[in-house]
Amino acid sequence: MSGLLIERTEAPGWTSNSYLVADGPGGTGVVIDANGVTQPLIDKAQQLEITIDAILVTHQHADHIAGIDEYRAAFSAPVLTSSVTAVAVPDLLPADSISEGDVLEFGRLKIEPLLSEGHCAGQLAFLINGGDCFTADTLFKGTVGGNFAPSNTGYADQKAAAMRLAQLPAQTVLHPGHTLPTTAGEEWEHNPFIRIWRGLDPEGTEEVTVWDRKATLILWAPDYDGTNKAWVRFHDTGEDGITGGSQVVR
Repeated sequence: MSGLLIERTEAPGWTSNSYLVADGPGGTGVVIDANGVTQPLIDKAQQLEITIDAILVTHQHADHIAGIDEYRAAFSAPVLTSSVTAVAVPDLLPADSISEGDVLEFGRLKIEPLLSEGHCAGQLAFLINGGDCFTADTLFKGTVGGNFAPSNTGYADQKAAAMRLAQLPAQTVLHPGHTLPTTAGEEWEHNPFIRIWRGLDPEGTEEVTVWDRKATLILWAPDYDGTNKAWVRFHDTGEDGITGGSQVVR
């Protein structure tokens, strides 16, 4: 057990998470991302007399910044995010920039930003006290993030970031940007994308169409929201990509 106090809200529809993380009741904490469901975490912080020292943002997509101003008003705390995210949404998100290599210390919280691009340029994961990692939209329970969202940086970055997080110590608890937590060990052993990348399972061979482009379906796997996620290889370019299953014509 990490000893951290962690509370989560999950937005209806988006399924995106917002987190309150603190070193204990009456102590110091941060919030990570906003999803439009902010009041429960504001109330919890006030109820437990937690001082919020920072609002951390993983990336620029709307389902992770909705309600940031409500957190800012409630806590009078600075917003901290990557310089890429700060530039991308300057009107909504005036922020101080942080980057990998920085070490943030608030009370008994030691927070290490980890650059985790692929799904989105400038995306950060946050490793807290060495035992809990908030993985944004890189690595989820049983699946990974796609690399066709706005401001993505491509499949190679997405693969590298997911593999890096899955190789954290096995007992590290992973708190994803959507739905339920998992552990690095669980994902390293059982995540179907990770297993193929590790060479443990074979690639698929089914021929499909994605956006009117012929492709090979390398993997068809469950996604975090009850739908499916697909890893495909396009015939015209040989490039790989990860997208929602709804984009695939089988």
